[in-house]
Amino acid sequence: MNKKIAWLVTLLLFAISTFVEAQQAKIPRVGYLAGFGNAKNPGAPIEAFQQGLRNLGYVEGKNITVEYRYIEGIRERVAPLVSELVQLKPDVLVIPDAGAIRSAKQATQTIPIVMITTVDPVTSGFIDSLARPGGNITGLSRLIRELGGKRLELLKEVVPKLIRVAVLYAADDEGSTTGYREYQAAAHVLQIQLQSFELRAPNLDLDTAFQSMAKGGANALIVIRGPLVRRHTKQIVSLAIKHHLPCMCEGTDTVEAGGLMSYSTSDTDDFRRAAVYVDKILKGTKPADLPVEQPTKFEFIINLKTAKQIGLAIPPNVLARADKVIR
Repeated sequence: MNKKIAWLVTLLLFAISTFVEAQQAKIPRVGYLAGFGNAKNPGAPIEAFQQGLRNLGYVEGKNITVEYRYIEGIRERVAPLVSELVQLKPDVLVIPDAGAIRSAKQATQTIPIVMITTVDPVTSGFIDSLARPGGNITGLSRLIRELGGKRLELLKEVVPKLIRVAVLYAADDEGSTTGYREYQAAAHVLQIQLQSFELRAPNLDLDTAFQSMAKGGANALIVIRGPLVRRHTKQIVSLAIKHHLPCMCEGTDTVEAGGLMSYSTSDTDDFRRAAVYVDKILKGTKPADLPVEQPTKFEFIINLKTAKQIGLAIPPNVLARADKVIR
């Protein structure tokens, strides 16, 4: 009898162990490649993505694992980090950087990829169409680049006799260079001259760049958002204020740091929404069958504190259209 009981106990323990291992093996793994931020300070987009997961019932370390990697604005890190994540064989990759999306598309045709992209994903070759992405990539197209004309129009309303606009962007970032071309097209229509100022890591000389803007007669500044630029946001907006340059931004974080205005989609909404795509894919939906979403809500933010610092009066009709005013 004792031998029989011992055998049954052993069998039961083995069954429990097997069940636990099976449950652990089912925990999905997500790879997230961030354009900026780091492990100590991941940034608002990742926090929004994490909130989106929590809203759907996911708890990191319990029923989902997320492997984070950070480009930190260094283009040379893209390919190695993409390769590193692909080798982990995650169930889903989440990538909010155009260059990294392209690298991931080349690295894997099987791992589902959720993109949060600022460039047109169709013309960039990431997907076949918004309605039918095809392949292993889907996600969100943020229309950041397509809003260039609207930003220039707002600058014309705010800055008297706007003639020249300096454009600051990272020369080695696909999304940023695409953005500059979009601004060129809009500027031609609005009869505005653009001055190109390319940033290259690691030898950034922002002081010299701003001195050149002043010498070139720039009336305003546009900062094209990208991982490298976001690493130096505080310095950029500080120099813009110092040189009394009205600064049009492409995201809430930049205008909150001291930029004059921002017209863009919401980081919080877009990155939280990315978690919904992850959830659908983990539950069995193929990326090819998930239409790519575009935003329907845009935020116009004005920093009145900055306006006062640079001695600029915001017209009442423009101020009335702002979704948020920082005073």
